[in-house]
Amino acid sequence: MSNIAASFIEGMKGRRSIYALTNESTISDGRIEDIISEVVKHTPSPFNSQTARLVVLLKEEHEKLWDLALEIATATVPPQVLENLYKPRIAGFRAGYGTVLFYEDPAPLKPLEEKWPMLIDKFPEWSNHSTGMHQFALWTLLEAEGLGCNLQHYSPMVDARVAEEWNLPVDWSLKAQLVFGKPTGPPREKTFEPLEKRIFIHGK
Repeated sequence: MSNIAASFIEGMKGRRSIYALTNESTISDGRIEDIISEVVKHTPSPFNSQTARLVVLLKEEHEKLWDLALEIATATVPPQVLENLYKPRIAGFRAGYGTVLFYEDPAPLKPLEEKWPMLIDKFPEWSNHSTGMHQFALWTLLEAEGLGCNLQHYSPMVDARVAEEWNLPVDWSLKAQLVFGKPTGPPREKTFEPLEKRIFIHGK
């Protein structure tokens, strides 16, 4: 196995959901920006349409996001669910250092849909594949730098308020939120289904 492959596999092994975070970072903001830039530049997209749009919120801007989420949840979620679920979870996210918002911009897909109308129902699906790859790549690389991360999905609850607060196009589709910060403990234990139930090789 090459050194590159071995390093990549080790990075995948290290990518875990970590929820106990502090509002510190193990790397500089400039390093965070560099990693995000490389992920956006080199992650595949359908027909190289480059539909990913990443919004990075650090420090006070990150806290503002989760304050908004709590405000919205308080107004929309049943009180018991709010107290037992949303409040403690949102407080944990807010305690971190930053959040990356993963958006998909539908505009680059329009010319493709016109050129290949027989695939019009596939382009949104492939766009979702691309954002998933962006999420996985960035999550893996940030954790390789010593940060803890967890991936959240607070759409569509927060979509309108977030677009308004950070002046984002309303036709961008918010797919996920990657929370990160300095971890205060290890990830939870992870179990694996037997590989013979999940991998099928023919012609070996």
